[in-house]
Amino acid sequence: MTKMTLGSHPYLLGFEQLERLMERTAKSGNDGYPPFNIEQTSDWSYRITLAVAGFSESDLAITVEDRQLVIRGRQKDDSEGRIFLHRGIAARQFQRSFVLAEGVEVGEAVMENGLLHVDLSRVEPETVVQTIKIRRG
Repeated sequence: MTKMTLGSHPYLLGFEQLERLMERTAKSGNDGYPPFNIEQTSDWSYRITLAVAGFSESDLAITVEDRQLVIRGRQKDDSEGRIFLHRGIAARQFQRSFVLAEGVEVGEAVMENGLLHVDLSRVEPETVVQTIKIRRG
């Protein structure tokens, strides 16, 4: 029996990219830091919230690369000259990636009380009916 993949199904034409996208998402391997929420704020909008306590706005970078929202954090090491008896707050870097569907756009990002909020909106699709003219061969 042959394994049927999404891109090879005879009625799903042009979905090979979706299959590659699913594979890329599965390989992203985020380690759970920082924790985050994703909420639907309306029928056409979403909000991603990351817990980034200890990071300032200048420590964070938000980019969209190849339909992928990438949020990176890198804190500066300010421990020089300080003596820690216990160091339980790690100053580690992170990278979180979220794959965006076609038509989803990144809006504003707001930092509030140690939480980074990134708003996303989906462009409402237009209903298009196209009539194809048949010509004689």
